[in-house]
Amino acid sequence: MTESATNSGFCRDCFTSVAAHDARCPACKSPRLLRHTELFDLSIAHIDCDAFYAAVEKRDNPELRDKPVIVGGGTRGVVSTACYIARIHGVKSAMPMFKALKLCPDAVVVKPRMAKYVEVGKQVRELMLGLTPMVQPVSIDEAFLDLTGTTRLHGAPPALSLARLARRIEDEIGVTVSVGLSHNKFLAKMASDLQKPRGFSVVGAAEMKAFLATKPVGNIWGVGAAMQASLAKRGITLISQLQTMEKIDLMRDFGSMGARLYHLSRGEDFREVDTHEVEKSISAETTFNEDIADYEALEAKLWDLCQRVSRRAKKSGHAGKTITLKLKTKDFVSRTRARSVADATNLAHVLFDAGKQLLRKETGHEKFRLIGIGISRLEEVDGAPDNELDSHRQQLTKAEKAIDKIREKFGNAAVDRGIHYKDK
Repeated sequence: MTESATNSGFCRDCFTSVAAHDARCPACKSPRLLRHTELFDLSIAHIDCDAFYAAVEKRDNPELRDKPVIVGGGTRGVVSTACYIARIHGVKSAMPMFKALKLCPDAVVVKPRMAKYVEVGKQVRELMLGLTPMVQPVSIDEAFLDLTGTTRLHGAPPALSLARLARRIEDEIGVTVSVGLSHNKFLAKMASDLQKPRGFSVVGAAEMKAFLATKPVGNIWGVGAAMQASLAKRGITLISQLQTMEKIDLMRDFGSMGARLYHLSRGEDFREVDTHEVEKSISAETTFNEDIADYEALEAKLWDLCQRVSRRAKKSGHAGKTITLKLKTKDFVSRTRARSVADATNLAHVLFDAGKQLLRKETGHEKFRLIGIGISRLEEVDGAPDNELDSHRQQLTKAEKAIDKIREKFGNAAVDRGIHYKDK
């Protein structure tokens, strides 16, 4: 698999060529040597920043460098990111904060600074684009890259260019990344997870089937908890079991997903790096300091979130046809309720009208610790769409657009509108 001791390669620290028998770099004595029989033939990569939010916080506050750091929403929230010191204690992303602090009581909890993370993510993205225009962002801290045909441009094969990029990101931006290199996106993504942090792993065509065989089926793109349970009922828990099955049988049992299981279990991924892929959803959520059962209190929180989602959607030039409400009970049971609208929207009052109808059906005596709202089935739009039919809704839309113009000029805090317009 990666860094085989039987193949030539290069040093990841000074980029000197190394021979098959070298245990350390002959130039800088580093043990971080990268070797693989297909090293210089592969060009599809996945780059993922290591514990990104926590890494930015440690970069900006050197006093945190050797301490366990958790980025999240206080004692009532959840873990957004944990640094690798905290992860040694068992802290994981999406873990309730109270549980994380029990595992790692000495951790320093830092409130997320999303604007800063987005800014640093853009800096990383710019360096990626300096290597190739074929960059497909997955989130603010990870992306796929296609370096096919760049050897002549950079005077180096993709593997070496990627190693230099990783070093440049670390030196110039102050965060580290892990790189996965293969011949398709699925395997590149799996490779990038192998040796975090500061990893560089290679999965070639020759070993891909054996590499996948021992992995659980949940490692396959698109196989979530429900699909894992469905496969487990059939006694299928490892990818090696899927590798022995016929495509027609998998499609008979799982439809189009069966075809995906067949191909990905064999390391076959026909997706290209798509530079035009848009966000799949836009959402916002908040965790309360105390559990809330009162409808009006939840409604007020919902309105704030609708405005946040609306601003993000308008800024990115998207509108959605599906509106989804998310609730989490005091016992950490998640509920999602969705409804579709005829015309794609990014208007806060439309999101709120749909969200409150979903919310009413869920409230009563139940207490909730979290509420969220989001839009999906996104379409590209120019600003806020005009699709209101009745005169009252048209007035609301005009008012919202007027507020958007004021905020654009003076900032989001310049003007706000309460939620009581809804009863007019």
